[in-house]
Amino acid sequence: MSTPTKSFPFSPSPSCFSYALSPPIRTLFPSSSLFSPLPLQKLNVAANSAEKSNKLPLHFLGSQDSSLVQLNCSVLAISESSTNSFVDSGVMIFSLFREIGFNDIDTEALLDAHPVIKLSPFESIRTRIHSLQTLGVSGLSLSRLIVKRPDVLTAPEIDGVVCFLLEGDLELAGKIKPSQIEHLFNSTEPKFLAGFEAKVRLLLQLGITQETIVPVLNNVNLTKAFCLKSFEDIERMLTFLNRFGGVDLILRRPALLNYDLDAQLIPRVGFLLELSGGDETGTATVLHKLPFVVAYSVDHLKDHVEFLKSFAGLSEEEIFRIVLVYPNMFSASRKRKLHPRIDFLKQCGLSSHDIFRFLIKAPLFLSLSFEGNLAYKLVFLVKIGYKKNTKELAMAMGAVTRTSCKNMQEVIGVFLNYGLTCDDILEMSMKHPQVLQYNHESLEEKMDYLVEEMGREVGELLAFPAFLGYKLDGRIKHRYEEKKKILGEGMSLNKLLSVSAARFSTKSKRKQRVPAINGLDESDD
Repeated sequence: MSTPTKSFPFSPSPSCFSYALSPPIRTLFPSSSLFSPLPLQKLNVAANSAEKSNKLPLHFLGSQDSSLVQLNCSVLAISESSTNSFVDSGVMIFSLFREIGFNDIDTEALLDAHPVIKLSPFESIRTRIHSLQTLGVSGLSLSRLIVKRPDVLTAPEIDGVVCFLLEGDLELAGKIKPSQIEHLFNSTEPKFLAGFEAKVRLLLQLGITQETIVPVLNNVNLTKAFCLKSFEDIERMLTFLNRFGGVDLILRRPALLNYDLDAQLIPRVGFLLELSGGDETGTATVLHKLPFVVAYSVDHLKDHVEFLKSFAGLSEEEIFRIVLVYPNMFSASRKRKLHPRIDFLKQCGLSSHDIFRFLIKAPLFLSLSFEGNLAYKLVFLVKIGYKKNTKELAMAMGAVTRTSCKNMQEVIGVFLNYGLTCDDILEMSMKHPQVLQYNHESLEEKMDYLVEEMGREVGELLAFPAFLGYKLDGRIKHRYEEKKKILGEGMSLNKLLSVSAARFSTKSKRKQRVPAINGLDESDD
């Protein structure tokens, strides 16, 4: 009888399992002088007969072989019991896999390719599947995970991670995205899962709270951040990041934990630190504003700095001050944005120092789209009277970087509706370029108050366009009402609004006391 090649067909027969799983008959005979080994051919006959009758033929045994008959029957009974148990387990495995979306053909192929699954206790497999489903990995995700990583059902290292996520004191159950868990088990060899809990707890030692650790775990690559790094490497990384904001930095961009400390973080942060002249506080500010800056290679960062030094004539100190204001400068393409923008400023007659001052005030100019933004604004400015390739045009372009094209058009419309001409708008914007970036609705409210409540002429804005930059309720109305009691209607808009709050308050109190004192003197006389 030939041994079956598969562990079991879908409908296994007990006799097949009996033959496949029972030890060879000759191993049942002790090597004692009381027993004489039977020829192999006769043993095969005996085995075939035993499969049918559960007894050995007595004519093959001596008169002293009754105990052997009992022994053989006992062993065969155990073998049949084991076979039945194994058959039941096999049937239940197929049933279990049907429940999670496998058909029988796929299940059989999976078990053939990974026999460790069918050799594992059924209850262990079922418990593991249930745990994964409790973590949210179910349906197609679970099937996909098992196909790619069958050892997710049997590897002992999985238990530590599952228990930590389901039953740990951090109460993470139901809070970690299923996609994160699926990706963790899908992309990580089980041996690298060892120590996962201890590594995660290092974040708590750094100061990340139980509440904030959830968004961190949901926004990192768990394999790169924890599994592929040693405990010591994670400790070193957290110590390094602690110099530049630590907890706050990680919370702003958890993906920082994905990076390699020696190959990525230290060189990139070190470049910024060197550019700052060793200013750790300044470097921490840059990282806080744009943690993503560490995603850029040292070559990328160096390329931008060298361009600004050579083409714009800026010093490293000036460049870092610009970076401090606008770290996104490193996100702008050197060829498509930096070069044409700086070239425009140079054509407008700006010196290196002028370019530095311009970029400090209007750094967005470096990254805004030309076709979708700057080109439209440039057309508006030329239409109201700005001359091409002039410093005034450059300053106006800097001012309008903070507003949308639509709002800028609305602002110009408000001015025209109140009777101002393009020449008036040009004159105001050259004195106070910010008038073109104010919100058009707020601007209209202030002009209404100026004309209707204060009884002033719109033309007064030509002399003091900064009036439109003050808050209506917080400054304009308050000061006007206070001064109106003392000075009446005729008062300088400039003097009314430009003095500091402390000086305005002092002057108002002093002027209110003078009439009162004079009144007392007159009554005394």
